[in-house]
Amino acid sequence: MEMLVIPKNNGNKYVIQDKKARVLYSVKKKGFGGRYNLLDASDYNLYTLLQTDEGRKPVFSIILNDETFLKLTIKSLFLDPTITAEGRDMTFSIESKDRKAFRILKNGVHVGDIKTVSMLSGDLQYEIEIENVAFDDYIPLFAVTIDKAFGEINRNK
Repeated sequence: MEMLVIPKNNGNKYVIQDKKARVLYSVKKKGFGGRYNLLDASDYNLYTLLQTDEGRKPVFSIILNDETFLKLTIKSLFLDPTITAEGRDMTFSIESKDRKAFRILKNGVHVGDIKTVSMLSGDLQYEIEIENVAFDDYIPLFAVTIDKAFGEINRNK
């Protein structure tokens, strides 16, 4: 499956489209702080991405039904930039060498990639390519996490 994640309003909203430019999901910032809701095409709230720690290496949680479903931790910002996502029965590692091209590993197996694309305007977009068997609705939130953790660094390069 292939998707494009397009930030809008300085990262307060994201539109997720398929390769035919059909809107699949949207991510909208809710209130103050780092809370983002993942909505399907009919505006039904599927997951919430919450930034739980704002230090040098931010920590995020993906919440489903008011419980933490996945905890995303930025392990490294500069040398081998990596995000780990740990849940009840799965572990993801989102790894890069340059903060722009990320490999998605689920339980140690490569299942997809997220590529950062710089537009002429200086804005960033994220291309997600993931195996159909590994896809779930929360996957676009990985690109939002990359934008929140590495976007400012990539824009200033």
